[in-house]
Amino acid sequence: MEGHFRLGPWLVKPSLNIAVRNGTTSRLTPKAMEVLVCLAEHAGEPVSKEKLIEEVWPQTFVGDDALKGLVAEIRRVLEDDAKQPRIIETIAKRGYRLIAPIEWIDGKAGASAERVQPETVRGSLPKHKFQMAGWAVLAGALLLLLLGALNVARVRSWLRPKDSAQIRSIAVLPLRNLSADPNQEYLCDGLTDGLITDLAQIGSLKVISHTSTMQYKDTKKLLPDIARELNVDGIIEGTVQRSGDRVRITAQLIHGPSDRHIWANTYEKDMGEVFALERDVTEDVTRHVQSRLNTPQGLSTQPKPVDVKALEPYLQGQYHLERYGEGGGDEERRQAAAWFQQAIDHDPSMASAYVGLARAHWDLLWPSREDAEIVGRVTQKAVELDPSSADALVSSGNVKLGRDWDLHGAEEDFRRAIAASPNNALAHGALSGLLFNLGRKDEALREAQIAQELDPTSNNLRDAMYKLGDVDRAIALAEANLQANPGDGYIHHGLFRYYATKGMYKEAAQHAEKVFALFGEPEGAARVHKASVTSGPRAGIRQFAIEGENLVTTKRGYFPVNLALAYIILGDRDRAFYWLEEAYRHHDIQWVCTDIPLTDLKSDPILVRLRSDSRYNDLVRRVGLLQ
Repeated sequence: MEGHFRLGPWLVKPSLNIAVRNGTTSRLTPKAMEVLVCLAEHAGEPVSKEKLIEEVWPQTFVGDDALKGLVAEIRRVLEDDAKQPRIIETIAKRGYRLIAPIEWIDGKAGASAERVQPETVRGSLPKHKFQMAGWAVLAGALLLLLLGALNVARVRSWLRPKDSAQIRSIAVLPLRNLSADPNQEYLCDGLTDGLITDLAQIGSLKVISHTSTMQYKDTKKLLPDIARELNVDGIIEGTVQRSGDRVRITAQLIHGPSDRHIWANTYEKDMGEVFALERDVTEDVTRHVQSRLNTPQGLSTQPKPVDVKALEPYLQGQYHLERYGEGGGDEERRQAAAWFQQAIDHDPSMASAYVGLARAHWDLLWPSREDAEIVGRVTQKAVELDPSSADALVSSGNVKLGRDWDLHGAEEDFRRAIAASPNNALAHGALSGLLFNLGRKDEALREAQIAQELDPTSNNLRDAMYKLGDVDRAIALAEANLQANPGDGYIHHGLFRYYATKGMYKEAAQHAEKVFALFGEPEGAARVHKASVTSGPRAGIRQFAIEGENLVTTKRGYFPVNLALAYIILGDRDRAFYWLEEAYRHHDIQWVCTDIPLTDLKSDPILVRLRSDSRYNDLVRRVGLLQ
């Protein structure tokens, strides 16, 4: 690409794919930058669509829509308006023209250079220089002919552009909303999740989980940095634009480490065919990476059209479900449940809506028996409607494990889910936890490592290290996660357990305090802090347990096994067994709450401290863990 240039108030750096104004950096995708550079090279002149397409996608068939999408991206980043342009003017039915003032910079700050025309160069060369150049060209041609006669294939391999980009792993970044309505974010998130779900079926391609890629929504990070953080070769990014019942996706595949463009296309369908739209994108991506995969693999059957009246509430349900971890609590899940139920009312055959409804009634702070009943019933319906759905099978495995204590039945479901979707991080993580409960630690660690690779922001590996007794490693992993997500209360809770296991009560109490603060209990956090300061860290941990009991009493949270764990740390076995028996007595709801499952009795290092007590062995027997 050319050197840097000033474009109105912007300093454009093509080599970095960025534009800077007043110290603020905005990023352009590589292809959008190529379009901008091409227009800059012909500033003030009309540039036809055909020329731009040939410059940006040489020897590749690409429709006008892909070019329109890139121009729209440039305008969005540079804050230009197509109706009242200050930077790029649209020439109807012909192409585009750069109208903003431009100043080229040749690498030295403040130094500008005129763009040199080919005629100027030709006119400035002496005649004998042209004669020498002509002989050089002729000699080069003869040499190529000679080499070609000796080994045509080898010469072709020398002359062919090298593409050594290997795509063995991929991440789908959150699709950007180009619709006029900002409330269409739920559609963008839903389509992103759908693409990831489809790509996850390709067993020979590692696909990063949606929960790990969502952190890059509206990010200004460079693609090579994102590729390094997620440990992937390929990155898919794109946009979504909705107009009425029509949806358009523009997507491109990029080799992340080099920020090199591989492929781009635009797709458009009615909302009712949105799942088919996702599949079109997935199949194109698959075709473009198959030559880079060791074992190409196709996708499952084509998705059927869906009623728009069911699709809209389904996507809204997914949107609210994702926001549960952002401080929404049970209320966010209740909203998600209402949306999923509305989708089912419109289309009772929509298996994915049943899976969503099950998740909305799971992992609650204060669940009811009705929540537990709904999870079991709708999970069964989801599996009946789509026996090959990995998400439905994971939900089924969770029901068998949590409600029925059927460990072997749960293992079968988790393995079926992985067979259907090898990149399903939830399935690998759930299987890892189950294998720890069965005492198969080597297998459990392998599954935890796979789950962590697929979902780098998850707690799979650090919890695996904790259960293996490598608490220092668990702490190191959790502290690293905390730097990236300081407001994640679950990480603080993990660190509370890890530090307490090592007898580092001061650090444990500090994280216990953070847990209450981040889960919306600032007064409880203040009392934990006061107890730690006035009476020492163990007093802080005791206050942590007291505050937890208060939440149960006031029906704001139910986590009996967590309370038992706190009392084990304090050496109060009687109180610990009180809460373990509480969990057993109310097992009908405990399995759907935000708590440590009773099936972890033999795998959690703190719970295992009770094994010398006959009450512990009796409970282990009743839960069905004596196998």
